[in-house]
Amino acid sequence: MLSFVLPACGSAVLVAGTGLAAWRQHRSVVRERSGPGDRAALPGMDEPDLPQRSSGLEQRRSLAELLDLLPHSVVALGPDGELLHANRSAHAQFGDTLASLLRHKMLGDAIRRLAYETTVEVEMAIDVPVRRVLRATLQADRPQSGIQLILVALSDRTEQVALDRMRSDFIVNASHELRTPLASLIGFIETLQGPAADDAPARIRFLAIMAGQAARMRRLIDNLLSLSRIQMHEHERPSGRVAPGELLLRIADEHEPQLVAAGVVLTIEIDDDLPQLVADADQLAQVLQNLLDNALKYAGRPGRQGQVMLAAHAARVGLDPSSNGPSPNGVVLVVEDDGLGIAPHHVPRLTERFYRVETAGPPKSGSGLGLAIVKHIVGRHGGRLTIEGRPGQGARFSVWLPAAPRPER
Repeated sequence: MLSFVLPACGSAVLVAGTGLAAWRQHRSVVRERSGPGDRAALPGMDEPDLPQRSSGLEQRRSLAELLDLLPHSVVALGPDGELLHANRSAHAQFGDTLASLLRHKMLGDAIRRLAYETTVEVEMAIDVPVRRVLRATLQADRPQSGIQLILVALSDRTEQVALDRMRSDFIVNASHELRTPLASLIGFIETLQGPAADDAPARIRFLAIMAGQAARMRRLIDNLLSLSRIQMHEHERPSGRVAPGELLLRIADEHEPQLVAAGVVLTIEIDDDLPQLVADADQLAQVLQNLLDNALKYAGRPGRQGQVMLAAHAARVGLDPSSNGPSPNGVVLVVEDDGLGIAPHHVPRLTERFYRVETAGPPKSGSGLGLAIVKHIVGRHGGRLTIEGRPGQGARFSVWLPAAPRPER
């Protein structure tokens, strides 16, 4: 009986009984063929003994059928690593990349280690057609005559490895973002306790800087807590009703002081008769606030006044069977600026936590979490976030959200 552990779930699988016994018998028959043209007969066996060989092949098929019943990817190899059978799950999960996987150097090394180890586990990467990280757990069926059969359980670790890397990057970045203002605060406190203890003008100036650094830390912690709360409830769809046009106007009014301070001209476009949205009003306001704050930071160019547009448009897709014309099945909220734009290679990473695009001029303030928060809120609402931008052409952030069902008449 052969037992091995599936790495994806940690459960043991037993492959036992006549399937393996017959498989061993079949392998010994094949190995003792007298020549390439001979039938697979053991020495001293005549033609009437061939039904035994046929029985071995039947049992080989039984083993293949047994492996096909497993819900996890399992491959059966011969003692030299030749492919004997890949179960249905393996074909479904890996398809044409299975051949490349079985030729991987690390898998070959693992097979050789089975000569002196009971179980071997390796993690390897393949780049065909895209990069994937796989874990292979190998165990050999080793009767008295040596290794007869090797079973390989395969699991895809690509997503888990990416999550681990993101978690590690998050801890490093969060620590850095907190350490910088904290170091500044400690420095000013030490100065006020020492050389500037009796310097009233310096004390006033330093306290103002310290207040700014403390506020920066508070914003970062607030954003981290906000992101954590959003992710915790991301699987729960909101149930409230929000009028998108009214929300857009409210956010614009609240940002008037920042618009004046930045010298930015705001243009607003709102379609008539917009449908309501099924949404969490506070979270949707946070989406628009984060996008508008981002646009204000990057709007304008040297010698030119900044321009920002806020818009809410009906998304007309498909036909409403209860009417004779196209019906809006969603709303697109747009925030667009006329800044320096975004290089295309940055776009896929903009919603990563703490990811920032380096720009000419002084560094832009912010926690680096604003777009990550937007992404998760939009996901909770069943919407889509689209980011468009090219160098010198500004940036456009579009959020599509599904419309609330119309009340029955």
